[in-house]
Amino acid sequence: MMTYSIGEVAEEMNLTVHTLRYYDKEGLMPFVERSPSGTRLFKESDLESLKIIQCLKSSGMPIKEIKGFIGWCAEGDSTLKQRYEMFLERKATVEAQMEELKQTMEIINHKCHYYMTALDAGTEAIHKK
Repeated sequence: MMTYSIGEVAEEMNLTVHTLRYYDKEGLMPFVERSPSGTRLFKESDLESLKIIQCLKSSGMPIKEIKGFIGWCAEGDSTLKQRYEMFLERKATVEAQMEELKQTMEIINHKCHYYMTALDAGTEAIHKK
């Protein structure tokens, strides 16, 4: 079975070694095995778990709640409903963030157009009629 070092995982996941050690210290990676000397040995399935952790983190979920999710995963099928509901909640949160970003982009596009026409005219006065 192929294992990866913390450095290889950091590079693969576009994270820092420091971040991975922090996740481990916070209890987000109880699944990662260690060698007799204490070196973390990451498996392919650990990388998949880290992708989910990164996804949850980038959705704005606090580390403490991600840790709860990891605990539910370890408990098995009895927590399927909680995990499903948590992802539905994350989905709603991300959809709201996307809507907010869409509105932000509309304003930015408007200002790009505003400044492009002002530059073409050589003055902002064109917009102040």
